[in-house]
Amino acid sequence: MTRGTLFVISAPSGAGKTSLVKALLDNDARLHLSVSHTTRKRRPTEENGREYHFVTVEQFERRAKANEFLEHARVFDNYYGTSGAFVAQQLTAGHDVVLEIDWQGAQQVRRSMPQCVSIFILPPSRQALAQRLARRATDSPDVIARRLADAAADMAHYREFDYVVVNDDFAQAVAELRSIVAGKGEALRSDRAELAPLLKELLPA
Repeated sequence: MTRGTLFVISAPSGAGKTSLVKALLDNDARLHLSVSHTTRKRRPTEENGREYHFVTVEQFERRAKANEFLEHARVFDNYYGTSGAFVAQQLTAGHDVVLEIDWQGAQQVRRSMPQCVSIFILPPSRQALAQRLARRATDSPDVIARRLADAAADMAHYREFDYVVVNDDFAQAVAELRSIVAGKGEALRSDRAELAPLLKELLPA
């Protein structure tokens, strides 16, 4: 049996990563989402075990101490972690797995599984990013301001990833993700020259 491929997808908050991953999974039954554990408070629209496995800080720390996580990080005062056992089981069974995690977690995964395929999602502009964050009714103005302030630092890590997808036109971004998953994403490499103008705006000197 052919071993599955691990796809690691990261983005700054507000870039549309969650919506893109959902669309990608809805159209490809071969892809399995790894649902992360988190100590973050559950939002009204979320279900335990669907968006995340919601656990207490004590439960999370106990799992981390037992080395149960493939990666884990503290983001915005909350812990997030990926079950190593789940990922290993899925890959061994020949299933492709998608990890939707932040750049810190992606660094850890690449160190332990360098054969993974990593993808970074960028917004089409700083203005678009700010507008998307402001539309989130679940976050307070203080949280939005903090996420905006941290976004540039997150985006500075884009070159650590194999591929970059710009989420301007949603359908096109999904199509580009599918191309990468299908092994046809060479034109979407993170070092491609046409990203330069966008990066100059997103990552001001």
